[in-house]
Amino acid sequence: MKYKILSNKWRPQTFDQIIGHKYIIKIIKNSLDLKRIHQSWLFSGMHGVGKTTIARILAKSLNCKTGITSRPCRICSHCIDIEKGKFLDFIELDAASKTKVEDIKIILDSIQYPPIQGRFKIYLIDEIHMLSRHSFNALLKALEEPPRYIKFILATTHLNKIPDTIISRCLHINLLHISLIKISRYLKDILDQDNIHIDEEILNAISNSAQGSIRNALNTLELITSSMQEKKLKKKNIYKILGVFDKKKIFILADNIINNNINNIFKILDDVENMGIQYDQIILSLITFFHNLSIIKITESLKDSPKKNLSVYNHKIYILSKKILFKDTQIYCKILIQGRKYLKYSPNPRIGIEIIFLQIYQYIKENNNFQ
Repeated sequence: MKYKILSNKWRPQTFDQIIGHKYIIKIIKNSLDLKRIHQSWLFSGMHGVGKTTIARILAKSLNCKTGITSRPCRICSHCIDIEKGKFLDFIELDAASKTKVEDIKIILDSIQYPPIQGRFKIYLIDEIHMLSRHSFNALLKALEEPPRYIKFILATTHLNKIPDTIISRCLHINLLHISLIKISRYLKDILDQDNIHIDEEILNAISNSAQGSIRNALNTLELITSSMQEKKLKKKNIYKILGVFDKKKIFILADNIINNNINNIFKILDDVENMGIQYDQIILSLITFFHNLSIIKITESLKDSPKKNLSVYNHKIYILSKKILFKDTQIYCKILIQGRKYLKYSPNPRIGIEIIFLQIYQYIKENNNFQ
């Protein structure tokens, strides 16, 4: 059987399968059910959040043999051909490779011809921000007054590069990042169906590394599952693949920072270097850690603070929070965030991260906050 990569295997085929974007999907479904269909759509958002997927489902909804519907049947020849990429009236274009005005004019010349198979002839132009200025100008008229049987669906990861004249002629829908919790739950459902066990901590690490992109999460998951030989994934191996420290090691590093033990911090950096972990990931993990510590500092005085229900790890964080002032956690985060910006300008990453930790060391020393 031919192997399918996870991002294709688990690509949603109906609106109900879309992860996140609940209210946006509701708007699109309502417009289809009420037959209030715009002539041109513009989907914007980071890569891997569902722009192309939603566009393909929309194409099925508009050309399904059962009629215009928010629930395409997926069994008629039109739906099947669209899913297989063989539908003659659904034309997908990559603007990154069709940037010249000549390419766009060839496409626009075909608009005058009605659909061959379906109800509508639909043009999906991906990465439309890559078009040249002349190409955008050529597209303007077609977007403003297309024939009734023509529908445009545009997608971009860089909305700021799209001329306002193009945006104003489209129904603009911005797709936000997918939350960490939703990505984690989605990955767990996939793994459960394949009978693969993975620890919740690892799922969160994968979800966090995805930075809001479902496709990033699936690609990382595929990398991990491809490296395993058993149905259970080991934490140690997974952290090496992800190139991140596990939460226990981050705790040890944060503890040494709070106690201003610079020698131990440099020893930990030696371990980081030997493991091949990127320093940028260490900084991001520390920012997250001190952010969580800040939340604990704020909530610990509240009546409903769940101190008794904390896990062993979170209880250790709670104890550690007693050693530091809230304002200091904020200053550490600011130093880490600012230092990360300039990490790429340092002679090498090791020097850059050492400078960051020396700044925190000097701040603690001057304020006599270390134990």
